[in-house]
Amino acid sequence: MAEAASHEFRCKLRWTGGASGTAFDYGSFSRDLALEVQGKAPITASAAPGYKGDLSKHNPEDLLMASLAACHALTYLAICSLSKVRVLAYEDEISGTLEKSGEVMKFTHATLRPRVTIASVDDESRALSLHEKAHQQCFIMNSVNFPVAVEARIVVAG
Repeated sequence: MAEAASHEFRCKLRWTGGASGTAFDYGSFSRDLALEVQGKAPITASAAPGYKGDLSKHNPEDLLMASLAACHALTYLAICSLSKVRVLAYEDEISGTLEKSGEVMKFTHATLRPRVTIASVDDESRALSLHEKAHQQCFIMNSVNFPVAVEARIVVAG
């Protein structure tokens, strides 16, 4: 079966801060949002705490980092499966830097730090090299305008 040339994704965003009944004032308005994708549980979100948001809720910056990490992980795991590299565990810690660049705030770089546990020592170098292939094929990574580094670590079980 041929892969479709394009896919459309939809999300509904609703500002939930207006439900509090407080007057709209820049300094004090609620930054609370609901993100809804049909058929899935809603995500409550807010601004980052530095922008007067709710620390207990996801913010767009968190979600961008999570999207990068998840896309790389899923791409890597698919490539490993096709390459017959048996992955036993995968975890990642991603960090990104948001800073002023000219007149705007933007992400200037991010770093993924995946730690992958594999079954066989014979696959160690190949498992490491497959991160580069995943990096090239990750569509979220290909969609951002800042560099994303991958500092992968392979661990052999046993």
